[in-house]
Amino acid sequence: MPSQKALIRRPSPLLAEGLVTHIEREKVDVDLAVEQWEAYAEALRTHGWETVEVDPADDCPDSVFVEDAVVVFRNVALISRPGAESRRAETAGVEEAVARLGCSVNWIWEPGTLDGGDVLKVGDTVYVGRGGRTNAAGVQQLRAALEPLGARVVAVPVSKVLHLKSAVTALPDGTVIGHEPLVDTPSLFPRFLPVPEESGAHVVLLGGGKLLMAASAPKTAELFAGLGHEPVLVDISEFEKLEGCVTCLSVRLRELYV
Repeated sequence: MPSQKALIRRPSPLLAEGLVTHIEREKVDVDLAVEQWEAYAEALRTHGWETVEVDPADDCPDSVFVEDAVVVFRNVALISRPGAESRRAETAGVEEAVARLGCSVNWIWEPGTLDGGDVLKVGDTVYVGRGGRTNAAGVQQLRAALEPLGARVVAVPVSKVLHLKSAVTALPDGTVIGHEPLVDTPSLFPRFLPVPEESGAHVVLLGGGKLLMAASAPKTAELFAGLGHEPVLVDISEFEKLEGCVTCLSVRLRELYV
């Protein structure tokens, strides 16, 4: 049986001090963020995902964005080397969690930098955003780790947002979705569907046509429902103030055979 596990990590009490790169800093309500995180985790469980909590990293403000610490392809977990030095302490706990789940563990090494949020998997194609947090050496190492497993690694430029997955994600049929003003080169994707809201560009595929997405994108939710998908909306306003989105808050492990 393929697995349906999702790694999550409780928000740090220092969450409000998280990094902000492309937007103005706003005050973050940490108590509300914890409530929103719990509702997000509950939405995953309601739709058949077993949540696995990575040990909290209370001294790392951005550690709730667990996706940035690891890229998982099949049963291989590639531990990232975040582009922001202040985030590098986040990877140890994630490494321990994926090793415990039986993943084969690899690493990005210096001088490479790679954030998991820069990696979008569409079938066997792995798009990697080359921009703010991921450098050319990181892209080369990702390619070296994943191409022997059958992946086709495609590097794409990212300059308008923090991570590739801040700009684009993909629907279950492989159509890449994005809010056009924030996507560097939509033509790089074989099928691209523009969405009307920035936060509408981010979906987590829950299975069975269900899309976990932010409550802040009602027009996009309507668009997807009209295409036969089933939006599952969660309010993540406090994480959006830190350039976070629904994809950043979990790592879905679909191919661990248990």
